[in-house]
Amino acid sequence: MTTRLEKKPSDSHVVMTELVLPNDTNTYGNLMGGRLMYWMDIAAALAAMKHCAAPVVTASVDNISFESPIKLGNAVHIEARVTRSFNSSMEVHMNVWGEDPTQQYRYKSNEAYYTFVALDPNGKPRPVPSLIPETEDEKRLFDGALRRRQIRLILGGKMKPEEAEELKALFNPQTP
Repeated sequence: MTTRLEKKPSDSHVVMTELVLPNDTNTYGNLMGGRLMYWMDIAAALAAMKHCAAPVVTASVDNISFESPIKLGNAVHIEARVTRSFNSSMEVHMNVWGEDPTQQYRYKSNEAYYTFVALDPNGKPRPVPSLIPETEDEKRLFDGALRRRQIRLILGGKMKPEEAEELKALFNPQTP
């Protein structure tokens, strides 16, 4: 049972669907990456807002892996949920699926992690509820989120590599 200060990943689950129209495509008839990233930002923000019940801003976008293009006339399904929360920030993982409605098949297009910060009424960062993963997949994403956060902080110049304890443990395992 969750309390007001704890939430499950399923509490933030969002599925957003869009149809790829001509104005969304490049000269090859594929969905433009920037348009998809825009839709992903909206879906991820909705998931983050569901988690913290507050306005949020995008803090970072990382590890967007494009696997398959989405064609004109296909549907785009963006599935987003919070994978871990920190003090005022939340990591949101997304899977993106393309669907050809005439051929009746669905395929994975990409995957990404976005980070959001919750804001108070004065526009300042505010605390967010903790996250309690339940499934094995949720636990795997939760555990990896701390390493991904440390990488983001190092790349952003907000953490020194030698301070990244989770990354050190990953690359320099202790020998018994």
